[in-house]
Amino acid sequence: MKQNSLDVKEKKLSKIAFSHVGCEKNLVDTEHMQGLLDKEGYKVDSNINDANVVVVNTCSFIETAREESIRKILEYTNQGKEVIVAGCMAQHFKDELLKEIPEIKGLVGTGDYQKIANVLDRVEKGEIVNEVSKIPEFIADEQIPRFVDKNKFVAYLRIAEGCNYNCAFCIIPKLRGPQRSRTIESIVSEAKSLAKQGIQEIILISQITTNYGQDIYGKPSLAKLLNELSKVSIPWIRIHYAYPTGLTDEVIRAFKDSKNIVPYFDLPLQHSHPDVLKSMNRPWQASLNESILKKIRDEIPSAVLRTSLIVGFPGEKKEHFDHLLEFLDRHKFDHVGVFIFSPEEGTAAFDLPNKLSLEVAEARKDNVISVQQNISKDKNQAYVGSKMKILVEKISDNNELIGRSYNFAPEIDGTVILSVKNKNHLKNYIGKFVEANISFADEYDLYGETIKIL
Repeated sequence: MKQNSLDVKEKKLSKIAFSHVGCEKNLVDTEHMQGLLDKEGYKVDSNINDANVVVVNTCSFIETAREESIRKILEYTNQGKEVIVAGCMAQHFKDELLKEIPEIKGLVGTGDYQKIANVLDRVEKGEIVNEVSKIPEFIADEQIPRFVDKNKFVAYLRIAEGCNYNCAFCIIPKLRGPQRSRTIESIVSEAKSLAKQGIQEIILISQITTNYGQDIYGKPSLAKLLNELSKVSIPWIRIHYAYPTGLTDEVIRAFKDSKNIVPYFDLPLQHSHPDVLKSMNRPWQASLNESILKKIRDEIPSAVLRTSLIVGFPGEKKEHFDHLLEFLDRHKFDHVGVFIFSPEEGTAAFDLPNKLSLEVAEARKDNVISVQQNISKDKNQAYVGSKMKILVEKISDNNELIGRSYNFAPEIDGTVILSVKNKNHLKNYIGKFVEANISFADEYDLYGETIKIL
């Protein structure tokens, strides 16, 4: 009977595809939904053109992300496909979406993706489904099926979900709910499973990774987690979203003592000036910026530092912005992401006075990018003439190897492009670590020649 039931499902809903918008946390949700559908006998296809149902996993963090999400929803509904909207926009606009776009067949909230098979089953029967919990409370563990792309050698590992902070510009706590951490045992179990699948790098993610464990252990427990993960046979472990409040001596020591936790610090500082940070409801940070950066560099000279910044925040004066430029020039981050302030309804910053014009904000963004490009180019130039360990991920159209050293995180930083003397066996390099000579650098990428497979 079970096989017949699966056959009926596949006949009624033969191909389901996913379209993903937004951050890596959203990507993990997508991978869990794919795994759950596969387990239930649904046919999940990577080709959207061949699918008759598309699940659009959306982002609602800022206006541009919402615009991209809506564009995808309309694209697929206009093609006559049945569309289910999942993720942050479904959570954010659960009532408005079904009214404004009646072609949508179902909504799945950020704490409801584990119900995707049930939602699809109901959609198949003709129901318009609104499966969005008021407050997201679910977080998947290692027991929830997950699709991991066999063509990729990097996987994100979510250690917690949600956020208890109340930054003035951020709507994430309303979209993702309060912080809820997984146990150390659960995370280590999934890391071991990923290692068995051939993953060479895992990236730990949550909204505030350095706050990991506060809710279940009574105190931040990232250091303890890192110490346990350092025993797993994964060559590279990277941490994203490390807020300075949680970079304790214990956490930094865990970086130093481990052989596989790469010294890459992703610090979303957002700004440097105390007045702007106070307006952002991050008053605690101004005194920490200088001390934590000095501590990291003193303890780990090989540390790679990345930050993300917001320009054009309401009330950001010229002297505030000049302070930020001086801060960048003095600390010389390896990588910087810069965003223009986006006023989000429902956040404290939405009603702040003294808003800046878009023209001023864009000019400031361009200024930051220009300053950082010169810094990044100098940083990259320092690698010229050295030998580096590179994870090879793909082959370019020019038959060169494309990979990364530990100082480049996937998607957001640069790459390393390598030539190979013998091009007959390029596929043998994919997913492997190689030693390479670096011979050239620009502001984003490194170039060199492969020496040997490690």
